[in-house]
Amino acid sequence: MKKETQISYEYFKNSSELNDIEKRLFERAKQAREKAYAPYSNFLVGCAVLLENGEIYSGNNQENAAFPSGLCAERTTLFWVAANFPDVKIKKIFVVGGPKEFHEKNPPIPPCGACRQSLIEYETKQNENIDLYFSSMNDEVVKVHSIKDLLPFYFDATFL
Repeated sequence: MKKETQISYEYFKNSSELNDIEKRLFERAKQAREKAYAPYSNFLVGCAVLLENGEIYSGNNQENAAFPSGLCAERTTLFWVAANFPDVKIKKIFVVGGPKEFHEKNPPIPPCGACRQSLIEYETKQNENIDLYFSSMNDEVVKVHSIKDLLPFYFDATFL
């Protein structure tokens, strides 16, 4: 039997198409990106998270000379939020990434595999989808309505 998986997503050619809260998240992720510590890869990533209480928190990637001791922006932000607000649901996550030297042709940058696995853990834990947006600095944005759209064959606690 053959099964097909389709990924559902929205594409915004320009950030002006976003609503007000999405624009705020985009700006916060861009600001966080500028503060990233990425002296080895020169690949800067910022992340902004909207909680159900309306609060927005951000983070960025942190590299380390002892690879792979660094951490991606998504996990830096996600783990801090989860440690400080363990019972507050995450509504939206916005990720902006790309080379330090921005090029107009950089496509939207999705989370890496390790970040996708961490994100699915929190979406599963809260039993509610998380809207995820990703972009580069060129204003193009991709939105998925669930982390499962990025990681359809995910591993979670049901396998343990």
